[in-house]
Amino acid sequence: MSFFDDHRKLFFTATLLFVLLTIFVAIVPAIHNQTVNAPLPSSKPLSEDAQEGKALYIAHGCVACHTQQVRNVDMDRIWGNRPSLAADYARSTREDVWRNTATLMGTERTGPDLTDVGNRQPSLDWNLVHLYNPRIVVQQSVMPAYPFLFEYTLNPQAEDVIVRVPEAFAPQDGSQIVASKEALQLVAYLQSLKQAPLPQSLPPPDFLYKIERKAAEGTGAEDELDGEALYVAHCQACHQADGMGLPGAFPPLKGSAIVEGDDIELYIDIIMNGYDGRPEYGAMTAVGVNAGFTEKEVAAIINYERNNWGNSGKTVTPEEIKQIVDFVKLQAK
Repeated sequence: MSFFDDHRKLFFTATLLFVLLTIFVAIVPAIHNQTVNAPLPSSKPLSEDAQEGKALYIAHGCVACHTQQVRNVDMDRIWGNRPSLAADYARSTREDVWRNTATLMGTERTGPDLTDVGNRQPSLDWNLVHLYNPRIVVQQSVMPAYPFLFEYTLNPQAEDVIVRVPEAFAPQDGSQIVASKEALQLVAYLQSLKQAPLPQSLPPPDFLYKIERKAAEGTGAEDELDGEALYVAHCQACHQADGMGLPGAFPPLKGSAIVEGDDIELYIDIIMNGYDGRPEYGAMTAVGVNAGFTEKEVAAIINYERNNWGNSGKTVTPEEIKQIVDFVKLQAK
Protein backbone atom coordinates (compact mmCIF):
# COMPACT_ATOMS: atom_id res chain seq x y z
CA MET A 1 0.00 0.00 0.00
CA SER A 2 1.27 3.45 -0.92
CA PHE A 3 0.15 4.71 2.49
CA PHE A 4 3.00 2.84 4.21
CA ASP A 5 5.53 4.15 1.71
CA ASP A 6 4.68 7.84 2.29
CA HIS A 7 6.34 9.06 5.47
CA ARG A 8 4.25 12.27 5.43
CA LYS A 9 1.00 10.30 5.65
CA LEU A 10 2.42 8.11 8.41
CA PHE A 11 3.56 11.05 10.54
CA PHE A 12 0.33 12.98 9.95
CA THR A 13 -1.80 9.96 10.90
CA ALA A 14 0.30 9.24 14.03
CA THR A 15 0.08 12.90 15.11
CA LEU A 16 -3.67 13.00 14.53
CA LEU A 17 -4.11 9.78 16.55
CA PHE A 18 -1.98 11.18 19.41
CA VAL A 19 -4.01 14.43 19.49
CA LEU A 20 -7.33 12.56 19.51
CA LEU A 21 -6.16 10.23 22.29
CA THR A 22 -4.96 13.22 24.35
CA ILE A 23 -8.31 14.94 23.96
CA PHE A 24 -10.44 11.94 24.92
CA VAL A 25 -8.13 10.31 27.50
CA ALA A 26 -6.79 13.39 29.30
CA ILE A 27 -8.46 16.69 28.41
CA VAL A 28 -12.14 15.66 28.33
CA PRO A 29 -11.97 13.71 31.64
CA ALA A 30 -10.16 16.64 33.26
CA ILE A 31 -12.82 19.10 32.12
CA HIS A 32 -15.50 16.70 33.36
CA ASN A 33 -13.84 16.49 36.79
CA GLN A 34 -13.70 20.28 37.03
CA THR A 35 -17.39 20.44 36.15
CA VAL A 36 -18.74 17.82 38.56
CA ASN A 37 -16.47 18.58 41.54
CA ALA A 38 -16.97 21.74 43.58
CA PRO A 39 -15.35 22.89 46.84
CA LEU A 40 -17.06 21.82 50.03
CA PRO A 41 -19.30 24.59 51.45
CA SER A 42 -17.16 24.84 54.58
CA SER A 43 -13.85 25.15 52.73
CA LYS A 44 -12.13 28.50 52.50
CA PRO A 45 -9.89 29.94 49.78
CA LEU A 46 -6.26 30.61 50.67
CA SER A 47 -5.42 34.03 52.00
CA GLU A 48 -2.87 36.13 50.13
CA ASP A 49 -0.12 35.19 52.60
CA ALA A 50 -1.07 31.50 52.45
CA GLN A 51 -1.00 31.63 48.64
CA GLU A 52 2.51 33.09 48.75
CA GLY A 53 3.41 30.43 51.31
CA LYS A 54 2.20 27.74 48.94
CA ALA A 55 4.59 29.05 46.29
CA LEU A 56 7.41 28.86 48.87
CA TYR A 57 6.33 25.32 49.78
CA ILE A 58 6.72 24.37 46.12
CA ALA A 59 9.98 26.28 45.66
CA HIS A 60 11.66 24.57 48.64
CA GLY A 61 10.61 21.09 47.48
CA CYS A 62 8.47 20.25 50.52
CA VAL A 63 6.25 18.08 48.33
CA ALA A 64 9.17 15.64 47.91
CA CYS A 65 8.78 14.44 51.52
CA HIS A 66 5.22 15.40 52.53
CA THR A 67 1.92 14.18 51.12
CA GLN A 68 -1.46 15.87 51.32
CA GLN A 69 -3.78 12.91 50.86
CA VAL A 70 -5.51 10.81 53.51
CA ARG A 71 -5.91 7.42 51.91
CA ASN A 72 -9.00 5.31 52.51
CA VAL A 73 -7.24 2.90 54.88
CA ASP A 74 -7.34 2.74 58.67
CA MET A 75 -3.60 3.39 59.04
CA ASP A 76 -4.17 6.90 57.64
CA ARG A 77 -6.68 7.79 60.36
CA ILE A 78 -3.95 9.70 62.27
CA TRP A 79 -3.67 12.21 59.42
CA GLY A 80 -7.32 13.25 59.19
CA ASN A 81 -10.87 12.68 60.39
CA ARG A 82 -11.88 11.09 57.09
CA PRO A 83 -10.40 9.91 53.78
CA SER A 84 -9.68 12.67 51.27
CA LEU A 85 -12.29 13.43 48.60
CA ALA A 86 -12.02 14.95 45.14
CA ALA A 87 -13.85 18.00 46.51
CA ASP A 88 -10.93 18.66 48.88
CA TYR A 89 -8.82 19.63 45.87
CA ALA A 90 -11.49 21.53 43.92
CA ARG A 91 -9.98 24.92 44.80
CA SER A 92 -6.61 23.92 43.37
CA THR A 93 -5.73 25.56 40.08
CA ARG A 94 -2.65 25.66 37.90
CA GLU A 95 0.22 27.72 39.26
CA ASP A 96 0.73 29.18 35.80
CA VAL A 97 0.65 28.14 32.13
CA TRP A 98 3.59 25.77 32.55
CA ARG A 99 3.09 24.29 36.03
CA ASN A 100 0.32 21.98 37.18
CA THR A 101 1.59 21.25 40.70
CA ALA A 102 -1.26 22.94 42.51
CA THR A 103 -2.69 19.90 44.32
CA LEU A 104 0.63 18.93 45.97
CA MET A 105 -0.65 15.46 46.86
CA GLY A 106 2.90 14.10 46.99
CA THR A 107 4.16 10.55 46.52
CA GLU A 108 5.94 9.54 49.73
CA ARG A 109 5.87 10.19 53.47
CA THR A 110 9.44 10.76 54.53
CA GLY A 111 7.73 13.33 56.75
CA PRO A 112 4.15 13.23 58.07
CA ASP A 113 1.13 13.90 55.89
CA LEU A 114 0.05 17.56 56.02
CA THR A 115 -3.61 17.30 54.95
CA ASP A 116 -4.88 18.39 58.37
CA VAL A 117 -1.72 19.80 59.94
CA GLY A 118 -3.44 23.15 60.50
CA ASN A 119 -5.60 21.39 63.09
CA ARG A 120 -2.96 18.99 64.40
CA GLN A 121 -0.33 21.66 64.96
CA PRO A 122 -1.75 25.19 64.66
CA SER A 123 0.85 26.86 66.90
CA LEU A 124 2.72 29.69 65.19
CA ASP A 125 5.60 29.43 67.69
CA TRP A 126 6.02 25.69 67.22
CA ASN A 127 5.94 25.92 63.43
CA LEU A 128 8.55 28.69 63.39
CA VAL A 129 10.87 26.81 65.75
CA HIS A 130 10.41 23.65 63.68
CA LEU A 131 11.15 25.54 60.48
CA TYR A 132 14.24 27.18 61.98
CA ASN A 133 15.65 23.85 63.19
CA PRO A 134 13.44 20.73 63.29
CA ARG A 135 15.82 18.96 65.71
CA ILE A 136 14.86 21.43 68.46
CA VAL A 137 11.38 19.94 68.77
CA VAL A 138 11.84 16.50 67.16
CA GLN A 139 15.30 15.11 67.86
CA GLN A 140 15.02 12.29 65.30
CA SER A 141 13.78 14.55 62.47
CA VAL A 142 15.53 14.24 59.09
CA MET A 143 13.92 17.43 57.77
CA PRO A 144 16.44 20.08 56.65
CA ALA A 145 16.64 23.32 58.62
CA TYR A 146 15.68 26.63 56.99
CA PRO A 147 17.67 29.25 58.95
CA PHE A 148 17.90 31.43 55.82
CA LEU A 149 14.19 32.20 56.27
CA PHE A 150 15.03 34.04 59.51
CA GLU A 151 16.90 37.19 60.43
CA TYR A 152 19.07 38.09 63.42
CA THR A 153 18.94 41.40 65.24
CA LEU A 154 20.07 42.85 68.57
CA ASN A 155 17.23 45.36 68.55
CA PRO A 156 13.98 43.77 67.38
CA GLN A 157 11.11 46.07 66.51
CA ALA A 158 7.70 45.90 68.16
CA GLU A 159 6.15 44.39 65.02
CA ASP A 160 8.84 41.68 64.69
CA VAL A 161 7.85 38.07 65.40
CA ILE A 162 10.58 36.73 67.68
CA VAL A 163 11.31 33.02 67.53
CA ARG A 164 11.98 31.59 71.00
CA VAL A 165 14.51 28.75 71.00
CA PRO A 166 16.44 26.99 73.78
CA GLU A 167 19.72 28.63 74.78
CA ALA A 168 21.77 25.89 73.12
CA PHE A 169 20.35 26.87 69.73
CA ALA A 170 20.29 30.65 70.24
CA PRO A 171 22.81 32.96 68.51
CA GLN A 172 26.01 33.31 70.54
CA ASP A 173 26.15 37.10 70.16
CA GLY A 174 22.90 37.57 72.08
CA SER A 175 20.88 38.63 69.05
CA GLN A 176 17.24 37.68 68.62
CA ILE A 177 15.90 35.38 65.90
CA VAL A 178 13.17 37.12 63.91
CA ALA A 179 10.88 35.41 61.42
CA SER A 180 11.10 36.85 57.92
CA LYS A 181 8.05 37.59 55.80
CA GLU A 182 8.70 34.40 53.84
CA ALA A 183 8.81 32.28 57.00
CA LEU A 184 5.50 33.71 58.17
CA GLN A 185 3.94 33.13 54.75
CA LEU A 186 5.10 29.51 54.69
CA VAL A 187 3.65 28.93 58.17
CA ALA A 188 0.42 30.67 57.10
CA TYR A 189 0.09 28.08 54.33
CA LEU A 190 0.73 25.19 56.73
CA GLN A 191 -1.83 26.59 59.18
CA SER A 192 -4.40 26.80 56.35
CA LEU A 193 -4.18 23.06 55.68
CA LYS A 194 -7.33 21.79 57.39
CA GLN A 195 -9.83 19.16 56.35
CA ALA A 196 -13.11 20.93 55.69
CA PRO A 197 -16.08 19.39 57.55
CA LEU A 198 -18.58 17.58 55.35
CA PRO A 199 -22.18 18.84 55.17
CA GLN A 200 -24.39 17.18 57.78
CA SER A 201 -26.43 15.58 55.03
CA LEU A 202 -23.36 13.77 53.71
CA PRO A 203 -22.07 10.92 55.89
CA PRO A 204 -18.27 10.71 56.02
CA PRO A 205 -16.74 7.82 54.07
CA ASP A 206 -15.49 5.07 56.32
CA PHE A 207 -11.89 3.93 56.53
CA LEU A 208 -11.24 0.50 55.05
CA TYR A 209 -9.32 -2.34 56.66
CA LYS A 210 -10.10 -1.24 60.20
CA ILE A 211 -7.82 -2.47 62.93
CA GLU A 212 -9.88 -4.40 65.47
CA ARG A 213 -9.14 -3.39 69.04
CA LYS A 214 -10.68 -5.89 71.44
CA ALA A 215 -11.00 -5.02 75.11
CA ALA A 216 -10.03 -7.48 77.80
CA GLU A 217 -13.11 -9.33 79.03
CA GLY A 218 -14.64 -7.87 82.15
CA THR A 219 -12.15 -5.01 82.50
CA GLY A 220 -14.29 -2.25 81.01
CA ALA A 221 -11.24 -1.25 78.93
CA GLU A 222 -13.47 -0.46 75.97
CA ASP A 223 -14.48 2.73 77.79
CA GLU A 224 -10.93 3.74 78.68
CA LEU A 225 -8.77 6.00 76.55
CA ASP A 226 -5.02 5.84 76.26
CA GLY A 227 -3.79 9.06 77.88
CA GLU A 228 -0.24 8.46 76.71
CA ALA A 229 -1.34 8.09 73.08
CA LEU A 230 -3.37 11.30 73.34
CA TYR A 231 -0.41 13.10 74.90
CA VAL A 232 1.93 11.90 72.16
CA ALA A 233 -0.48 12.97 69.44
CA HIS A 234 -1.41 16.41 70.79
CA CYS A 235 1.09 17.56 73.44
CA GLN A 236 4.47 15.88 73.07
CA ALA A 237 5.67 18.01 70.15
CA CYS A 238 5.95 21.01 72.49
CA HIS A 239 6.20 19.56 76.00
CA GLN A 240 8.44 16.64 74.92
CA ALA A 241 8.33 12.96 75.87
CA ASP A 242 9.95 13.57 79.26
CA GLY A 243 7.56 16.39 80.16
CA MET A 244 10.45 18.83 80.46
CA GLY A 245 9.37 21.08 77.59
CA LEU A 246 12.00 23.22 75.89
CA PRO A 247 13.58 25.95 78.05
CA GLY A 248 12.97 29.30 76.40
CA ALA A 249 10.37 27.88 74.03
CA PHE A 250 7.76 25.65 75.69
CA PRO A 251 7.11 25.23 79.45
CA PRO A 252 7.69 21.97 81.38
CA LEU A 253 4.86 19.85 82.73
CA LYS A 254 7.12 17.96 85.11
CA GLY A 255 6.70 19.58 88.52
CA SER A 256 4.21 22.10 87.12
CA ALA A 257 2.07 23.80 89.75
CA ILE A 258 -0.85 23.78 87.31
CA VAL A 259 -0.56 20.05 86.57
CA GLU A 260 -0.21 19.04 90.20
CA GLY A 261 -2.44 21.76 91.65
CA ASP A 262 -6.10 21.73 92.65
CA ASP A 263 -7.35 24.39 90.22
CA ILE A 264 -8.91 21.92 87.80
CA GLU A 265 -10.90 24.66 86.03
CA LEU A 266 -7.70 26.46 85.03
CA TYR A 267 -6.08 23.19 83.97
CA ILE A 268 -8.99 22.25 81.71
CA ASP A 269 -9.25 25.78 80.31
CA ILE A 270 -5.58 25.66 79.27
CA ILE A 271 -5.98 22.24 77.62
CA MET A 272 -9.07 23.37 75.73
CA ASN A 273 -8.37 27.05 74.96
CA GLY A 274 -4.60 27.34 75.23
CA TYR A 275 -2.60 29.89 77.20
CA ASP A 276 -0.54 33.00 76.51
CA GLY A 277 0.45 34.36 79.90
CA ARG A 278 4.19 33.78 79.98
CA PRO A 279 6.40 36.15 77.99
CA GLU A 280 9.35 33.74 78.13
CA TYR A 281 7.37 31.03 76.32
CA GLY A 282 5.41 30.81 73.10
CA ALA A 283 1.62 30.97 73.11
CA MET A 284 -0.23 27.67 73.41
CA THR A 285 -3.06 27.22 70.93
CA ALA A 286 -6.55 25.89 71.71
CA VAL A 287 -5.52 22.25 71.40
CA GLY A 288 -8.64 20.75 72.95
CA VAL A 289 -11.13 22.91 71.07
CA ASN A 290 -9.34 22.37 67.76
CA ALA A 291 -9.26 18.61 68.30
CA GLY A 292 -12.82 18.45 69.64
CA PHE A 293 -11.82 16.81 72.92
CA THR A 294 -14.54 15.18 74.99
CA GLU A 295 -14.45 14.93 78.80
CA LYS A 296 -13.04 11.40 78.44
CA GLU A 297 -10.09 12.60 76.37
CA VAL A 298 -9.41 15.54 78.70
CA ALA A 299 -9.52 13.25 81.73
CA ALA A 300 -7.16 10.76 80.07
CA ILE A 301 -4.59 13.47 79.31
CA ILE A 302 -4.82 15.01 82.79
CA ASN A 303 -4.39 11.63 84.49
CA TYR A 304 -1.41 10.78 82.27
CA GLU A 305 0.33 14.09 82.99
CA ARG A 306 -0.43 13.86 86.73
CA ASN A 307 0.99 10.35 87.05
CA ASN A 308 4.23 10.60 85.07
CA TRP A 309 7.66 12.24 85.31
CA GLY A 310 7.42 12.23 89.12
CA ASN A 311 4.18 14.23 89.22
CA SER A 312 1.61 13.33 91.83
CA GLY A 313 -1.74 14.96 91.20
CA LYS A 314 -5.27 13.85 91.97
CA THR A 315 -6.82 11.46 89.46
CA VAL A 316 -10.00 12.76 87.81
CA THR A 317 -12.92 11.00 86.17
CA PRO A 318 -14.81 12.10 83.05
CA GLU A 319 -17.96 12.49 85.10
CA GLU A 320 -16.24 14.90 87.51
CA ILE A 321 -15.06 17.27 84.81
CA LYS A 322 -17.87 17.00 82.23
CA GLN A 323 -19.62 20.21 83.30
CA ILE A 324 -16.33 22.14 83.24
CA VAL A 325 -15.41 20.83 79.78
CA ASP A 326 -18.88 21.64 78.41
CA PHE A 327 -18.73 25.16 79.89
CA VAL A 328 -15.26 25.79 78.43
CA LYS A 329 -16.44 24.60 75.01
CA LEU A 330 -19.43 26.93 75.24
CA GLN A 331 -17.21 29.88 76.13
CA ALA A 332 -14.95 29.15 73.17
CA LYS A 333 -17.78 29.51 70.64
